[in-house]
Amino acid sequence: MFRRELSWRRRGIDAAVVAVCSVLLLSACGGSDSDSAGNPAEAGEPVAGGVATVIQMGEPRTLDPAAMSNTYAGSSLLGNALYGTLMTTDVDTLEIEYGLATDFSSDDGGVTMVLSLRPDVTFSDGTPLDAEAVKFNWDRLRDPATASGSIGEASQIASTEVLDRTTLEVTLVAPNPNYAHSVIVSSMNWIASPAALKQSAAAFDENPIGAGPFTLTNWARQDVIELEKNPNYWDAPRPYLDGLTIRTSADTTQRLNSITTGAVDLASDSNWGTLAKAEDAGTTVEIVPMGGGQYLGMNNRRAPFDDPRARRAVSLAVDLEAMNLTVYNGEGFVPDTLFLEDSPWYSDIPLGGHDTEAAQQLFDELAAEGKPVSFTFTTFPTVENKAVAETTQAQLGAFDNVTVDVEVLDFPAAFARFGTRDFDMMVHGVTIQDPDHSLWSSFHSTSQGNIIGVNDPELDVALDAGRVGTTVDERKAAYDIVQERLVELNQGAWYVRPAPAALIGDDIQGVRLTGLGAPIPDGMWLTG
Repeated sequence: MFRRELSWRRRGIDAAVVAVCSVLLLSACGGSDSDSAGNPAEAGEPVAGGVATVIQMGEPRTLDPAAMSNTYAGSSLLGNALYGTLMTTDVDTLEIEYGLATDFSSDDGGVTMVLSLRPDVTFSDGTPLDAEAVKFNWDRLRDPATASGSIGEASQIASTEVLDRTTLEVTLVAPNPNYAHSVIVSSMNWIASPAALKQSAAAFDENPIGAGPFTLTNWARQDVIELEKNPNYWDAPRPYLDGLTIRTSADTTQRLNSITTGAVDLASDSNWGTLAKAEDAGTTVEIVPMGGGQYLGMNNRRAPFDDPRARRAVSLAVDLEAMNLTVYNGEGFVPDTLFLEDSPWYSDIPLGGHDTEAAQQLFDELAAEGKPVSFTFTTFPTVENKAVAETTQAQLGAFDNVTVDVEVLDFPAAFARFGTRDFDMMVHGVTIQDPDHSLWSSFHSTSQGNIIGVNDPELDVALDAGRVGTTVDERKAAYDIVQERLVELNQGAWYVRPAPAALIGDDIQGVRLTGLGAPIPDGMWLTG
């Protein structure tokens, strides 16, 4: 049985039921209200021992946390296993829960944040995980030379100062009382040993040093990552497992088959069609419903999408419902609005529309000026990402004066392109919990996470107001303007709501997701 009922996602279900069950991480349809993947009363108490086999969607190019992706589509489980977490979120309430940290708060409206750490925690090499270690990691992440995918979050820090062994004061570039959420969903949440990071990249990959529940024993690239229990983990008796065997598959069908045949215990996934098939097969699925979604990100920095008419033409030309049918067998949800209906930030502001005649007129107008629309869709190797790119190519092939090429890259190469902004179009995701992190990071002109190069002063003002607003009404008014500006600027065709999910085998218990669908491995245990 689905932890969060999938039946509401089927076409034809009453919209009110959809609203109740898809509320922004607040659901009566199940959720992470216990440490058990099934009924905790039936599962019993955690049992120590055993090695769980899991599948992640993408393999990192390095185990350096600066280059790892803390998302359901990246290596969040691996990062949590090696490095632990400073903080997590309860996905039902959005309350901050603490791990290696004991507090991260501000008494001046987010001008400065003070991070407090657990005393006497050590890395697996015996060196201290203290305020100096966090400072080293966070300063390194915000250095552009590191080229971290989390620079959008880390660059919001102006300076860091160690107050004592367990206390770090962080001064932000601009006030942000909601900054903890940015830490939790980025690699800032993973602290590695400074001594280990100062070694060569190859040496670190052979022996990554963190304070997580597991340590590395073997990494055969493109094959398997093997971890064993960290006997000095701070939160004994966790972890319950003796080890983890992690494999990677970009194929959603393979991930589902591995679960249903019992070959693996846990698999990350995000394909709505796969989740529906999993439900039909009786597989348990944990899902974190969110606002926002995935969209066709058009790079404003270069032709053809530096011209807003080209962005509008593509947005109008793409048939998103047909794409949903092709990519997700009609099981996905095309976002009509940025926020879910029960979100406090919701307004009925449509994200876009489909108008082939208006699209062709714009394509013709641009061609007449000597600027026919021609671009490359660069895609990650997942089945769904490739299907989105190929569907976009096929649909736009029906129009005159537009040409689309598809470029498929492996995960490391695609993340590198993403980080250097060297693309015309790529799938981009805005997964909304607290809206500040995702929206400010993705669309503010000064944000290092502004991948597509949006630059709109009115949008900036609204994003800043939403960040520091002290009441729901103040923040909602700001985010109404944000939605209106994003629509006016034609920043992308939003084609599916996010579905951060875990497919859970019969023998594994204690599966808990946090942040952007990141599994927390220290509470997992096996019954079989």
